[in-house]
Amino acid sequence: MKTVFLFLLIAVLFTTNTSFKSTAIGSNDYHIVIEKHKYELTVFDADDNALIIYPVVFGSRDLGDKMMQGDRKTPEGTFHIIAKRKHAKWNKFLALDYPNAESIEKFNERKAEGIIPANARIGGEIGIHGTWPHEDFAVDQYQNWTMGCVSTKNQYINQLFNTLAVGTTVIIKR
Repeated sequence: MKTVFLFLLIAVLFTTNTSFKSTAIGSNDYHIVIEKHKYELTVFDADDNALIIYPVVFGSRDLGDKMMQGDRKTPEGTFHIIAKRKHAKWNKFLALDYPNAESIEKFNERKAEGIIPANARIGGEIGIHGTWPHEDFAVDQYQNWTMGCVSTKNQYINQLFNTLAVGTTVIIKR
């Protein structure tokens, strides 16, 4: 009985704190380009005009492409926001569709070539999120601290959360 109650409680909390539909603006109105070497996230409009640039940090100091679960690297490629939710530790979370078909293909090629171990896993749960409370300084100091996600200051993630729709394209490149 306790297990059923706990499951129902978790399900209610998840569904009430997660958005699975577009909000305010259509998903094609904006797109994001994240340039790891510049530590920048740029929001573009539908006409490809840069609207705003936010500072961001990543996982590893090695800004290379994510190879496998646990390497703390941020994946490169074209992704989409698949869910938006409040997060107890990092303020807000914009979940990305990693791994997607492009990521899986690169992962399998690297395995076949012996670049990564045969028993490696691809990982998941990559997104864009804020920082720990009162730790926005990590972004100012370019401290890469995540497990492979993209992190920005809490005021910026709030703006992104309120503006971007589920379905928004996110391009991450070195």
